[in-house]
Amino acid sequence: MTASLDVSTGHHPAAPALTAYLRAVTAELGIGLESCTLDHATPLSAYLALDQRHPSYPDRDFALLWDEERGWAAAIETHSGEDLIVVRHLGTTVAPRPGEVARFVAAVLADDHTLGTPDPVRLRSAGRADELATLLSGRA
Repeated sequence: MTASLDVSTGHHPAAPALTAYLRAVTAELGIGLESCTLDHATPLSAYLALDQRHPSYPDRDFALLWDEERGWAAAIETHSGEDLIVVRHLGTTVAPRPGEVARFVAAVLADDHTLGTPDPVRLRSAGRADELATLLSGRA
């Protein structure tokens, strides 16, 4: 189930911790939680719309994706409603500090390939909501 963050986040046990983590990340990026949506299915995931445009795709929207197995990825919206085009994965930890997420965004927008990887890295297995909530709470 996908929901904006102003809807009760009680559907997934770790959703409140993810909401707090997203609040910290969006504050670091200078945007608000209204830019986020959550998917309460397993794996728990989030979408964060950004105002910037990637230099290689200036006519397309830019976003961050997060999921409980792979952490953050930077992606480009398509015009056709197809899946987003993932351009980089942060790949360090599922819940890096908000400042590291902001540095990742800056690096992707600068076309700097020194931060992140082109391929996804599975960092943990989905489904252990209590462990995920603890991990996220330590970063919020």
